[in-house]
Amino acid sequence: MSRSFNQQLDQHGAWRSNFAHRLQWLSRWLTENELLDQAVAERLRGLESQIRTSKVMVAFVAEFSRGKSELINAIFFAGYGRRIMPASAGRTTMCPTELGYDAMLAPKLRLLPIETRLEPHSLAYWRDQPARWTEIAIDVGDAERLAQAMAKVAEVRWVSQDEARALGFWNEETPDDNPVQDAEGRVEIPRWRHAVLNMPHPLLEQGLVILDTPGLNAIGAEPELTVSLIPQAHAVVFILGAETGVTRSDLSIWREHLVTENEGSDTRFVVLNKIDTLWDTLSTHAQIEQQIEQQRQVAAKHLDVPLAQVLPVSAQKGLQAKVHRDARLLEASRLPALEALLGQGVLGKRETMLRLAVDAGMAALRTEAERILKVRQRDLAEQALELQGLRGKNVSVIRHMRARIDLEQNEFEGSNARILALRSVQGKLLREVYAVLGRTALKADMVRLSAALKRPGVKFNVRKVYGETFDSLRNNLREVQATTAEIQSMLHATFRQLNAEQGFTLQAPAEPDLSGFEQELSQIERSHIHYLGVGNMLKLAQADFCDKLVRALASRLRLVNEAAMTEVERWSKGASAQIDAQLKERRRNFSKRIEAIERIQNAAGSLDERLLELAAQESALAGLQQRLSEFTALIAQQGKPSATAASAGELRAAA
Repeated sequence: MSRSFNQQLDQHGAWRSNFAHRLQWLSRWLTENELLDQAVAERLRGLESQIRTSKVMVAFVAEFSRGKSELINAIFFAGYGRRIMPASAGRTTMCPTELGYDAMLAPKLRLLPIETRLEPHSLAYWRDQPARWTEIAIDVGDAERLAQAMAKVAEVRWVSQDEARALGFWNEETPDDNPVQDAEGRVEIPRWRHAVLNMPHPLLEQGLVILDTPGLNAIGAEPELTVSLIPQAHAVVFILGAETGVTRSDLSIWREHLVTENEGSDTRFVVLNKIDTLWDTLSTHAQIEQQIEQQRQVAAKHLDVPLAQVLPVSAQKGLQAKVHRDARLLEASRLPALEALLGQGVLGKRETMLRLAVDAGMAALRTEAERILKVRQRDLAEQALELQGLRGKNVSVIRHMRARIDLEQNEFEGSNARILALRSVQGKLLREVYAVLGRTALKADMVRLSAALKRPGVKFNVRKVYGETFDSLRNNLREVQATTAEIQSMLHATFRQLNAEQGFTLQAPAEPDLSGFEQELSQIERSHIHYLGVGNMLKLAQADFCDKLVRALASRLRLVNEAAMTEVERWSKGASAQIDAQLKERRRNFSKRIEAIERIQNAAGSLDERLLELAAQESALAGLQQRLSEFTALIAQQGKPSATAASAGELRAAA
């Protein structure tokens, strides 16, 4: 029997939690054995944060009255025994609504007033302005009060035509898209611009984020939805009416907001909702099945998706079946098939990404820690050879050796000037990276694009300017890649010199590959370009719409640039951490050598005793190296969600 999305997400959350605990245990073990240098610690923190805090976002998109909210109720909130999301007839979800959980915040519903559209800021900006949100405390244990709170997202206001125009809900040049006026000439608009529910629901606690979107008009009026939020979702569930199939407005949403050139459809699921409207007592079961199958095939053809990605469902009957524990009705609703496909598609893709991160992280961590162990093993071997050379030597020879160690130590400390010079040049080049990818440079690109969009008249060259903007952004990444190559060349040369002069085992870490960020820019470009088509020429003539478009685009591009800078910074820190670790080990080696000579001089310990101590330390290091290899291999294996989880207790027993 296939597992539901809830069951698969529950297993996924348990795996992430257990794996994060194993990483914490490994961190403590490395610390206890003095193997946790800055590079290793940084890699562990990054991997643990990625595993523990990674989110799985599922966006539900459709025209009004297709049953989005009812489907969310059926899949995620049936355990309450009633509807939580408003799902009555007509328009319900009037503003985009995010459902998630942040343990640092109290359970509450946050509502951003629609009037914030009049100010020149993106949704990303408003997220950090808590004073402008209306907050409503929620009680997750009281289904009735929770549903009352969520009913707020359906609230509307009646405003004048002028106010509707200013807020982006009225345009004389597209009369068919305008809302209906009442007898007084007023227009109905959403009361809220955006809603965020913070709720300790079992699924939300495990990292699920649900995005419930309004219909076509509201989506088009808020470009940040289609430029930022929906493209970042790990899966999009697009809902159609089984009785109507693909309507013109459905097709507009699909083509304009969900499908981009060269993008795969493996995370785009099409739901033919309300199949219960086809359950006709005058038709045979076979005839009903034939109608449903025909609607599936037509939808797959119109939307150009694999037939397997089109699923017939009755959200209302599925919810009813779950509440009343009616297994036959649940099977007839076909909801379990959708849940299973969601789990396989969304979580399967997410787990693959996390597995790759785990494999790469464990391999790099093992390499860094083994480098520290090898330095210690080499230093112990050198100490043993040095002490063996003292056999049969008199006091003056031993005193001379002590003086030689002091001289070597002074020469070693004098070599720090080269390291300081390396860091100075490295810092200068990194500042150049930050200048190229920083906010100032991005703002300049956005100003040029905004100026082109606001130019009066028909904007025939807007696609050219748009393409040039993204070419400039990609060139910035290539310039940074060239700078990192320059830094890498400098690191190789300096590391070779230090290795030759000081006997270090420095190895420049692999240069960061920024091509993935270039691809992400291209994906953003494709997801955004539909706004520049002929169908949006009238909207592009509106300065306010252009401002929203550019602000939404800038918010997402800033995240890409910041992620690229973080990658470069992590790489640079890795190189510096190697130097710091080997400097620390060399100073430690000098202390051990001086201690051994002083003990022999003062007759506090015989030469043979010290040699036996060194042999024991070498054996202990060999054991540490073996356990390090075993632990990282075990954790990497347990990084696969399908594997049997090893507990921290089992790891401690292995240690």
